[in-house]
Amino acid sequence: MGIALSIIVFLLVLILIWGIIIYNGLVRLKHNVSQSWSNIDVLLRQRHDELPKLVETARQYMHYERDTLERVMEARAAVNDAQQRGDVGALGGAEQSLRLGLGNLFAVAEAYPELKANETFQHLQQRISGLENEIADRREFYNAAVNTNNIRIEQFPDVLVAQLFGFRAFRLLEFDRKTTEDVDVKALFG
Repeated sequence: MGIALSIIVFLLVLILIWGIIIYNGLVRLKHNVSQSWSNIDVLLRQRHDELPKLVETARQYMHYERDTLERVMEARAAVNDAQQRGDVGALGGAEQSLRLGLGNLFAVAEAYPELKANETFQHLQQRISGLENEIADRREFYNAAVNTNNIRIEQFPDVLVAQLFGFRAFRLLEFDRKTTEDVDVKALFG
């Protein structure tokens, strides 16, 4: 009876160690997703702070393009709202609107030589474009972390520990195809 009890205790200890290893791995994945989201959040905040400066600079030259400027600011507010709520789905749609608005703003700016030549506008345009590229890069890291997390919490035996401790799936940060298309400059001036 002593050997059977020892084997049972040994097996229970192995199961406990196995559960702890899986649990710690899942915690690490969850925090990787959070860290990846934080990296995007920092860049979104930086861009959020730069956009009013860009719009104000453009407003000084673009008296007849009020709709374009207002769409950028409305989209900026929608991105900020989705970001504050942590709503990844709404953020994707708001980002789409903002990217389209910025694309339109930059395309319309081509018709204003004084604006294009303005050093502040050029600097802000380059800064925001750089932030857009960094956001795209961080989005890849975020989506990779989300994908790894979501796969692990569905795989056996990790699914047992994930369900027991309430680990959840995260949503990918996706943008509509329109955000990756070129802006039709002819349509803007037609």
